[in-house]
Amino acid sequence: MLASGAHVPALHDGDRDRVALEAYPGLLIRKQLGIRDSYKSDTRSEQTLARRRVRRNVVSALKAGRPLGIRLDFKDEAALIADGSGDQLDAAICAVQAAWASRRDNYGIPAHAPAGEGWIITA
Repeated sequence: MLASGAHVPALHDGDRDRVALEAYPGLLIRKQLGIRDSYKSDTRSEQTLARRRVRRNVVSALKAGRPLGIRLDFKDEAALIADGSGDQLDAAICAVQAAWASRRDNYGIPAHAPAGEGWIITA
């Protein structure tokens, strides 16, 4: 990251036209949406209908602008729901988190965040 020269809020003052943020989709799902059930697995046999339902619920929430007030418009929401690995849904959630952060002073990182430790946006 340092070699890229990008600005990393709370960690490295780099090129402010290129900002690197830390996002954690699972944290958003658990903390802000209150969904505790697993939504993904890298093991094909564990990519169950129950996990698919959870992904559908997450996609529905993102379309409605929950939990961050950023409404996500999907070209192919079926693909996000069908992807049992959750990689596509995770990428969409990271995009929502980045959009939220871009609208906040200091990318939504609170003043009390420990210096030098970084911050997961939307935490």
